[in-house]
Amino acid sequence: MKILFIGDVVGSLGREMVSEYLPKLKKQYQPDVTIVNGENAAAGRGITEKIYRQFLQDGANIVTLGNHAWDNREIFEFIDKAKFLVRPANFPEGTPGAGMIMTKVMGYEIAVINVQGRTFMPPLDCPFETVKQLVEKAREHTPYIFVDFHAEATSEKQAMGWFLDGKVSAVVGTHTHVQTADQRILPNGTAYLTDVGMTGPYDGILGMAREGVLKKFLTSLPVRFEVPKSGRKILSGCLVELQNKTGKAVKIDRILISEDSPFIAE
Repeated sequence: MKILFIGDVVGSLGREMVSEYLPKLKKQYQPDVTIVNGENAAAGRGITEKIYRQFLQDGANIVTLGNHAWDNREIFEFIDKAKFLVRPANFPEGTPGAGMIMTKVMGYEIAVINVQGRTFMPPLDCPFETVKQLVEKAREHTPYIFVDFHAEATSEKQAMGWFLDGKVSAVVGTHTHVQTADQRILPNGTAYLTDVGMTGPYDGILGMAREGVLKKFLTSLPVRFEVPKSGRKILSGCLVELQNKTGKAVKIDRILISEDSPFIAE
């Protein structure tokens, strides 16, 4: 089984990259399931139903979220009806939406879990205890389990990887928008990558127009960050290959598409 994961889509430029390259990536790599993190897809803050449906139309099977899940108020109108949209599972009980989704792939079920870190992030329920409970529930049905860990601190992400080694197929980090080069298979068969990276404006700062970010650092004054609507673009992702039946990972490769690293079909 192959899983294609596209990292944090930011604004219209990120959505353009998904529409342009996701069909090409699926044709080249033939993934069995495709996951897109879309928490920054609506002008850098949240997601709309139209964008969610466009991701599905472009070829995504599951859309994950993160700490900006609720920034666009429209989400409260459709999240409970969105069968393939998963928000961080460790939000308090009663929060709309689902933190884990099960979907059929090749006659098997795969569980996709979204969980949010707490280090340098808003306080939520313990991500480790939350994911432990969800993994135990998922393993009653399937060995194929993918975890999108939306967290800031690399130490917390590494801790989650080791915590889940041998219990899930993959732990891939999101949120920092900078792709790391530490992909590996942990000793007990879990694929790990600290951060998959961002899909969106290439020449901004974490997807935001650099002028506003620089002003914030230089003056410490309040600045509203804006997402560029034109300019160079980047797509970041990874491809995870799993053993059939066991769900253990055998390979994880990073994907990076930009003008500096163009897409080249095999």
